[in-house]
Amino acid sequence: MTLLQTLSSFAQRLGLVCSATIALCTAPHARAQEPATFKLGVVTFLSGPAAESNGVPSANAAKALVAAFNAAQAPAPYNKPGFGGMKVEAVFVDEAGGATKQVQELRTLYGREGVDAVVGYVGSGDCLAVAPVAEELKRLLVMFDCGTPRIFEDARYSMVFRTAAHSAMDNVALVRYLVGKGIKVDSYNLINQDYAFGHDNKKDFMVSMEKLYPGAKPGVDLLPKLGAGQYGTEISALMSRPAAVTHTSLWGGDLQALILQGGPRGLFKRTQLVMPLGDHVLPSLGEKMPDGVILGARGRIGKLAAKSPLNDWWVQTYSRAYQSQPLQSEYRMAQALMGLKLAVEKAMAANGGRKPTPEQIAAALRNAEWDSPGGRIRMALGQGQQAIQDTAIGRTRYNKATKVVDVVDVQVFPAECVNPPPEARSEDWIKAGYPGAKACP
Repeated sequence: MTLLQTLSSFAQRLGLVCSATIALCTAPHARAQEPATFKLGVVTFLSGPAAESNGVPSANAAKALVAAFNAAQAPAPYNKPGFGGMKVEAVFVDEAGGATKQVQELRTLYGREGVDAVVGYVGSGDCLAVAPVAEELKRLLVMFDCGTPRIFEDARYSMVFRTAAHSAMDNVALVRYLVGKGIKVDSYNLINQDYAFGHDNKKDFMVSMEKLYPGAKPGVDLLPKLGAGQYGTEISALMSRPAAVTHTSLWGGDLQALILQGGPRGLFKRTQLVMPLGDHVLPSLGEKMPDGVILGARGRIGKLAAKSPLNDWWVQTYSRAYQSQPLQSEYRMAQALMGLKLAVEKAMAANGGRKPTPEQIAAALRNAEWDSPGGRIRMALGQGQQAIQDTAIGRTRYNKATKVVDVVDVQVFPAECVNPPPEARSEDWIKAGYPGAKACP
């Protein structure tokens, strides 16, 4: 018996496999490929005025979900380990620094970091800047927040998705709530940030008011810069010409500053404050938040979420990890990662169980639907790449017993009532009187 035959016979008794040409033996399990890793870039504000109320909570939501997915601890249909058996490895990037920096960071994530997909962005200006770059590189980008409708109304993409409804829904629902509650409005003021999101909110609110409150007159129209922080001049202007309603789409640290600075001066006793999205600042403001403020959260999420087994699991999972209740940014991160997970697993199934390409994942996510803690998400706009979802509006009321701000007098608006139909521009749809709107309360 030759030396090679002797080695092969010995290897077979040990359960090894030897090459027919060289005396190299390996165990069968060592020869098999280890499960692939899915590397995920997560971009959100980790510093700056938006970090406390939006960025860090959404990053925490991603950490909690990735841990649950990797441990196969999420409920069905999210109970497969990782993404279809692939361990999810998250790389976190700070969104602070402006759009130019974010474009550079995105290229780094796809290039040097080698991520398979990016989920991210709170700021509308950042989303408008990075979307064309992801498309140019043909890499998958899932925007979990950023409200401007312009992402898919001004451009067409194949590799860019947004798994949350855009801000037109917020303002349509806000004005419908005013009508539904019989609130008389003969005048209104506005204070919105001077960038894409602020301008879009202002426009959609004003056009909605023209349709449903044609006699209401716009008054003070303020556009402070993003991150201004000090609003003494703006508060004086609003108080000098008080209106029945004051609309603001400020968010994060800016919104907190407006409330804290305007409250002691009595601004909110002279006007009905309405905010398309505001629940994210309620924990930090506490009793400083005036009662009766009308607000939403761009979805039936956070304090406005409906009870369901999936929502119960999410609240418990997040609260156990971070000792606080998830609010809007956390919910939007959850619905993004859940949608991406199902898309990856659908693409894997169609790819013979192999790791799918970005194009295959994009095809699986396009026109998809899935259940999230905040209800059903449907990729119904932007040629199947922009989500719609139900939303809700309510009023604030501080609970002295629990020392938290509750949201009461809530009204739910189905997605078909407050989102434009496919391929319609939001502004045109509102101006036309909401043609095709369905199931409005």
